[in-house]
Amino acid sequence: MPFLSSDRLKRQRQPSPAPAEAALCFTEKQNNALRLVRLSRPALDRGLTAGLTLADARARVPELLAVEMDQAADAAFLARIADFCERYTPMTALDAPDGLMLDITGSAHLFGGEAGLRRDLLNFLSLGGVSEPRTAIAGTPQAARALARFGHAHVIIRPGREAAAVAPLPVAALEAGAETATALIRAGLKTVGDLGARPQKPLAARFGGGLLTRLRRLKGQENTSITPRRPAPLCSAERRFAEPIARIDDVLATLEALAGHTAESLEKRGQGGRLFEAALFRSDGMLRRLQVETAKPLCAPGDVLRLFRERIDTLRDPLDPGFGYDLIRLTVPRAEAFGSHQTSLDGRAADDGDAAALIGRLSTRFGRNAVTQFVPADTHIPERAVRAIPAVEAAALPIAWSRPAGAARPRRPVHLFERPQPIEAMAEIPDGPPLKFRWRRVLHEVARAEGPERIAPEWWREGEGGETRDYYCVENARGHRFWVFRAGVDDAAPYLSRWFIHGLFA
Repeated sequence: MPFLSSDRLKRQRQPSPAPAEAALCFTEKQNNALRLVRLSRPALDRGLTAGLTLADARARVPELLAVEMDQAADAAFLARIADFCERYTPMTALDAPDGLMLDITGSAHLFGGEAGLRRDLLNFLSLGGVSEPRTAIAGTPQAARALARFGHAHVIIRPGREAAAVAPLPVAALEAGAETATALIRAGLKTVGDLGARPQKPLAARFGGGLLTRLRRLKGQENTSITPRRPAPLCSAERRFAEPIARIDDVLATLEALAGHTAESLEKRGQGGRLFEAALFRSDGMLRRLQVETAKPLCAPGDVLRLFRERIDTLRDPLDPGFGYDLIRLTVPRAEAFGSHQTSLDGRAADDGDAAALIGRLSTRFGRNAVTQFVPADTHIPERAVRAIPAVEAAALPIAWSRPAGAARPRRPVHLFERPQPIEAMAEIPDGPPLKFRWRRVLHEVARAEGPERIAPEWWREGEGGETRDYYCVENARGHRFWVFRAGVDDAAPYLSRWFIHGLFA
C-alpha cells in the first residue's frame, strides 16, 4: 500500500484537507533537515521523490502541502487493515511500514481460488479508501514481497516459476542494503537474473553468504514461514454468512455451535480449553474480539456459551453490529489436559467443578485481576512468602502449602501485617527476648517468649537491601500471642536496634 499515509489522512479528515489532485507529502526531520518520507500520487506525478529536503521540494512544486509524519497513526491504520485480513487467514503478519503478508495456504478455496481471494481483498481495500494497492501471490514470502514492491501491480505466480518471475527485478529487490546494491550495479549485475547466472562461490566471497540466502528465497528455492502477528491457535472453527447477522441471540447461537466443533477437536486430544476467543467480523471491515478464561480445562459448549453471555453482558462498550457480522470465528489459544478425578464411595466424582465455574464467571464479569488467590512464593522473607495471582491462573498451578508436622504450633502467625509496626520494647542485649513492650499505647508484660529465629535479607537478589531480623513469639499475661522482631542486630551498637510487631497468632 504505497500511499498508506495519504489514504489514512483522507479517511481521518472529513472533508479532505486538500483537493484530490493536490500534491501532498509527509515530512520527517533527518540530519537536521526536514525531508520527504512519504508522497501522494499527485506529488509523485509532479516529479518529487522521497529523500528530498522540504525546501528543494517547495522550489520544484510551490503548491506542495506538507504534513508531519505520524508513524503511530499509520501503524494503527495498518493494524486495522490486518485485523480485517484475518478473515482470509489467521496467518497474517505486518510488513511495516506499509505492507501485509498473508499465508493463504489451504484457505484460498473458500473464496473461489487465489484470484477470487485477491479480488475480494482489493474490493475491500477500495471501499476502505486504500488507493493503488499492489499484490503478489507466490510460493515464498520473499518472492511475493519482492514482486509486490518491485514488480507489476498484481501477479499470481504458479508454483515452481518464482525464479523466472523475479529474474527481471532490480537487485534492490534483494533488500541487502544500499551499499550492496550499489556494489552489484557497479559490477554490472543490475537484475536478480544477472546475479543468479553468476557462480555462487565468488559472490559469497565478495558479498557474504547472506546475499545468496536472500537470492535462494527470492527464487523459491528455500521456503520460510512468516511470523504471524497473533500466535496460531490450537484449534478454531468459523462460520460465514451469506447475509450478515445483527442480533445478539444469533451471535450466541453461532458461538455455541462453533464451541461444539472445537469441543470435538479438543476431546480427541484429551484436552480442555483454558482460553477462548471469539472474533466477530463486521461487514464494513471492523473487528471485535471477545475473550473468556476458565479456571479449569473446559470444552462443553453450554459452559463456554455461559461465559460468553456473561462477557457480553458486562461489556463497557456494548457490541455494535452495524450492518451485521458476516463471519464469526471461535479459537482456542490455550488448552490443558484433563486431570483424573477421584471417585468417592457412593460413585460420585469428587470434583471442584462448582468452585472453578464460579471463579470463571466472576473473572469474566469483573476481570481476571479482580478475582485473586494466594499462592506460596519461594522466599524466606515473611511478607513475601505469599503472592496474589489471578484465580484462573492459580487453578492450573500445583499449589503446595507447607503444614506443621503433627500438632506442632504454626511457625507463622495467622494474621500478618502488610508492614511491620514499630513498638517500644525493653530487652536484654544483644539477643534477649523483650521483657515488655508498648504497642498502640498499650503496655504488654511478656510472660513467655520463644526464639530467636534469625532471618537475613536475600543478598543474592539484585537491589536487595534490608537488615537482619531476630523474630520472637511472645505471650503476654492475658495469653495473647505476638510475633515481634528486633531489626539491626548486625550493627556494631546493638543498643540502637529497633523493635517491630509483624503479626498476631490466633
